[in-house]
Amino acid sequence: MRILVTGGAGFLGSHLCKRLLERGDEVICLDNLFTGRRRNIVPFLNNPNFEFLRHDVVDSFKAEVDHIYNLACPASPVHYQHNPIKTVKTSVMGAINCLGLAKRINARVFQASTSEVYGDPVVHPQTEDYRGNVNPIGPRSCYDEGKRCAETLFFDYHRQNGVDVRVVRIFNTYGPQMLADDGRVVSNFIVQALRGEDITVYGEGSQTRSFCFVDDLINGFLKMMEIEGFTGPVNLGNPAEFTILELAEHVIRLTGSSSKVIHEVLPQDDPLQRQPDISLAREKLGWEPQVGLEEGLQRTINYFKSEIS
Repeated sequence: MRILVTGGAGFLGSHLCKRLLERGDEVICLDNLFTGRRRNIVPFLNNPNFEFLRHDVVDSFKAEVDHIYNLACPASPVHYQHNPIKTVKTSVMGAINCLGLAKRINARVFQASTSEVYGDPVVHPQTEDYRGNVNPIGPRSCYDEGKRCAETLFFDYHRQNGVDVRVVRIFNTYGPQMLADDGRVVSNFIVQALRGEDITVYGEGSQTRSFCFVDDLINGFLKMMEIEGFTGPVNLGNPAEFTILELAEHVIRLTGSSSKVIHEVLPQDDPLQRQPDISLAREKLGWEPQVGLEEGLQRTINYFKSEIS
């Protein structure tokens, strides 16, 4: 197949490009390199099946492809709050441009949505029919509401124009090629531990998250795009739930660090619980995570050791 991946030089996008190339697909990687990094795609540049286009999804683009994966959007609070208006435009205009292209060329199109559409949930764990508890005017709303609007667009294009859509809601994902300064909890803790710095836990650390290793997530992406007749949305994440304090303790132990945990004020609208119900993914896709937290953290720690040494 010939496949377009927007945000293809980012953390998830570069892993997806690698898997698509390994199975023999032709891949067009479109990225403006705001949070994506050219070094993530350097290993592919000599592959005749790979093409890189430096372009912003906010601006229209053309391609002749069979599948489109829309992964373009900053996904960590540090980056999406840097320019919140741009974040909304990336989510909304990026979706419109991908959907318009898919409609014109009759391509299947995939939306990387997020567990943030559930906001600070009052239903636990979160199922796909839960409509969420999102603050539409808070500091995180540029991302949360941008992604919610993108989902609206995907299903309206599907109903009104017959576009073949696939929507996944991604829960916390980690692994090699994360950015050291992206503000996400796994990369924050690992980098702080490896540098012997205090590990910053916001609030008491009793808030929970579910951590999915990137290889498992990409498997879910591919299964979603291969299945016929299932649009989603579907949760993709690891249902094993850990407190933030437990994560910090795991990282300190696995790195052998002498770092101490310090506590700071919990940011506004930071969710207190986040755990996916993946019953639908098990039923429709035959998918569930295979990599446990210990193994995934160790592989991620090994990556960051080489990055910050």
